[in-house]
Amino acid sequence: MTGNEHHYQVGVFWTGNRGTGTSGYKEYGRDHSVTAEGLPVLLGSADRTFHGDRERWNPELLLVTALSQCHMLSYLHVAVNHGVVVTDYEDTATGTMVLNADGSGQFVSVTLHPQITVADPAQGELALGLHAEAARKCFIARSVNFPVHHEPGLRG
Repeated sequence: MTGNEHHYQVGVFWTGNRGTGTSGYKEYGRDHSVTAEGLPVLLGSADRTFHGDRERWNPELLLVTALSQCHMLSYLHVAVNHGVVVTDYEDTATGTMVLNADGSGQFVSVTLHPQITVADPAQGELALGLHAEAARKCFIARSVNFPVHHEPGLRG
């Protein structure tokens, strides 16, 4: 591997001790906070299915979010490099996770549904095609062991 290294540091602090620690599966909260220098605290929990708080972010949502954000940022970069002016970008990303009989689980796919608007409608076909290049450049998508699909569309 070549290139510069970049390092990232976060703090994760469990706040779910209800007084008896992990004395039983339903006896402790899954609440936690995530911190990074100079950023607001992110309130996290487990998915509601796993006794978490539905009003907090969970790791599964954050993984899908990271993939969607990374693709968007890669796409905007690629668009600039190809002279495509993007004026709007929205994505509704979905992920599929499966649970195994032994209690483990894993994501099997994520699908991104980016909807873009470009300043020059004549560049619409080019703009759609740039999603493939952005997918190859997305750091997060290149780091996961499941497929990240793309179903882009044009608006406007």
